[in-house]
Amino acid sequence: MSHVVITGAQGGSTQGAVAPNRLEINDLIKNQDQFSLYIQALIALFKTPQSNQLSHFGVGGIHGLPYVQWEGSGGTSPVQGSQWGGYCTHGSVLFPTWHRPYVTLYEQLLQQHALVIAKRYQDQQRWLSAAQNLRAPYWDWATNSVPPPEVIALQTVDIITPDGNTTTVQNPLYQYPFNPIDPSFPEPYSYWQTTIRHPDNPDSPDASTDSDALAQELGSLQNDITSSTYNLLTRVTTWPAFSNHTPGDGGSSSNSLEAIHDEIHGIVGGQMGDPAVAGFDPIFFLHHCNVDRLLSLWSAVHPGVWVSKGPAEGGTFTIPGNASIDASSSLTPFWESPSKYWISSQTTATGNLKYSYPEFNNLDLGNTNAVRAAIGQYINQQYGGGGASPFQTLLAQSPGAGSAQAPLGGAAPVREAVSAVKSAAAEVPQLFHSRGGPPHTVQKPVYGKGAPNVVYDWTSRIHFKKYELGTSFAVLIFIGQVPEDPAQWRTCRSYVGSHHAFVNSAASQCDNCRNQADLVAEGFVHLSSAIAERSGLSSYEPNVVAPYLKENLHWRIQASNRTAVETSRLPSLEVTVVSTPLTHAPGEIFPVPGEAQYHHHITYGRPGGARQQA
Repeated sequence: MSHVVITGAQGGSTQGAVAPNRLEINDLIKNQDQFSLYIQALIALFKTPQSNQLSHFGVGGIHGLPYVQWEGSGGTSPVQGSQWGGYCTHGSVLFPTWHRPYVTLYEQLLQQHALVIAKRYQDQQRWLSAAQNLRAPYWDWATNSVPPPEVIALQTVDIITPDGNTTTVQNPLYQYPFNPIDPSFPEPYSYWQTTIRHPDNPDSPDASTDSDALAQELGSLQNDITSSTYNLLTRVTTWPAFSNHTPGDGGSSSNSLEAIHDEIHGIVGGQMGDPAVAGFDPIFFLHHCNVDRLLSLWSAVHPGVWVSKGPAEGGTFTIPGNASIDASSSLTPFWESPSKYWISSQTTATGNLKYSYPEFNNLDLGNTNAVRAAIGQYINQQYGGGGASPFQTLLAQSPGAGSAQAPLGGAAPVREAVSAVKSAAAEVPQLFHSRGGPPHTVQKPVYGKGAPNVVYDWTSRIHFKKYELGTSFAVLIFIGQVPEDPAQWRTCRSYVGSHHAFVNSAASQCDNCRNQADLVAEGFVHLSSAIAERSGLSSYEPNVVAPYLKENLHWRIQASNRTAVETSRLPSLEVTVVSTPLTHAPGEIFPVPGEAQYHHHITYGRPGGARQQA
C-alpha cells in the first residue's frame, strides 16, 4: 500500500539558513506575494472535499474527531472490545515531536496548492519563487499575544489574484466552514456551522466569534504568557519537565511547553478549547508552528537534550497503554517513507523537514556553543527584557518602579489591545519582569563576600486531575479582590494568570484520554510581576512576601464557557506557593535557580489549597 510521505515543502531558500524560514504571521502579512498565495492555498484546502484525507478537514481530524484512521495507520479496525483510540500523544514525552511532522504535513500541502496557483499568474517566475519559499507561518504569542486582525477580526482580506488585480476574498484564517458537520461531533459543535473562537453565547446554536473579547483576554495575559515562556526556555532543563504537563518538573517551578500550549488553546476557546475538534480551526497550525519554534529555541540552549524514555500515559490506537516510549517510537500516522514512520530522533534538525526559523539564520549550526550563546542572547532580548545579561540590570532596581499592566477596561479593538500591551511595557523597559523574565530585585542579600546577589522568584503551583470535570476548564490565580461576575475575571486588575485543562469532549472514544482518568496535570503561574506592581512591599524575602500572599492570593475555577465552577467539584485541586532563589554568576547566559522552597502554609486550610501545612 502506498502512503503519503511527509517530506516537507520543497525548494526555495533563505540566505544564511539551511532551509526557507517560517515567518511570524505579522511578517508574512507584509510579504504580499507569499501572503496572497498562502490565503489562496488555504482556500483550496478548505474546498477539498472533507472525505479526502488531504483536505483541511482530513488533516485537522488527525488530532481528534472523527476518529478515523489516517493513511491506514493502526490497522484496519479498532481493537476488539474497545473504541477507536486515535493518535493523541498529549501528556507524554512525545507531545512536542509528534506535532512536528504533523505541522510539516499541513505545510507540505499548503505549498503544493501554492505551486499550482502560482502557475496561473502571468509572471510565473516571480510567483513560483514565492511559492517555493512559502512555509507555514507561526504566531509568536509570547511577544504578540493578540494576533493581527487578519487572523482574528477580518472576515475578508485583500490579496493579489492571478489576474494581477488586488481582490477582496473571504478570509480563511478567520474560520473554517464545515461541509457538512460530521455526525461524530458532540454538542455544541454539532450545530456550529463554522469554527468559532471565544463564542459570545457558548451553549447556543447561534453562537459567534467575539473578536474584541478574545483580543482583550489575550492582551490581559501578555505578561503571564511571556513570563512562562521565558522561564520555560531558561529554567527547565530536562525533557520530561519540558515536554508535557504531567507532574515531575524537577524543581524548576516553571511551566512545560505543553502547559503553555494548553493555556493558548483555552483562551482562544471554541473548538480550539477542545482537543477533539481543535485541529479544524485555522489558528491551530499558527499556534503549533510557534510551539514547534519554541522546541527549536529550547533545544538550542540545551544541546544534547532530546526525547527521553517515559510512559505512554494510557497509549493510543498504535501505542499500548502500558508501553514505554522514547526517541525511537513511531510518530504515527506520519510516514517518513512508504514503509516507515517518522521517529523523534529524526526530527532534531528542522532542516530534515525543509524549514527553518529566522533566529537561526547565519549561525554555524555545527558549533553548539556558538548557537547556544546566540540563541540565549535572543531569548533574553525577546522574552527577558533585553540584553545578554539583563539580570544585572535588575539588581539596581527598586520595587514598584512602574507597571506593565495593560489597560483592561472595555472591549479594545485588536490593534489597540496589542498597542496597549506594548506601550505599557515600553514605559518601564528597565523592569525585567515587564517582558516576562525574573522579577527585579528589592533586596541584596549575598551568600558571602563577593558572591552574586539573590533574587526570589515567586510562583503558584497548580495540580489537578485533568479529566475530573469531564470538560475543559481553567484555574485562575488572582492577587487582590476577585470580582463576583466570572465574565470579569480574566480582565480584572487582580488577575495574574491561569493554568488550563485541555480536555477532550469525546474522551470516551480516545484510549489515551479514557485511560488517563486519574492523570494529574501540573502548571505554574508566575507571581513576581504582580507582587511588584500591587504589593508595595520593601522586600521579596519569604518572611515578607508569604504573609502578603496568605492574605491576598486567591483562585477560582472557570469552565470553558466562562462560567464559575465550585471548588468542591474539583476535589483534586491543590494550589501551593513556591519561592525560588535566583543568582547570576559571571559568564552565565541565564539566571541560575537554587532549590525551590514550598510555602504550604500560605494556602493550607482553604478549599483547593495545600494538603499539608508545612
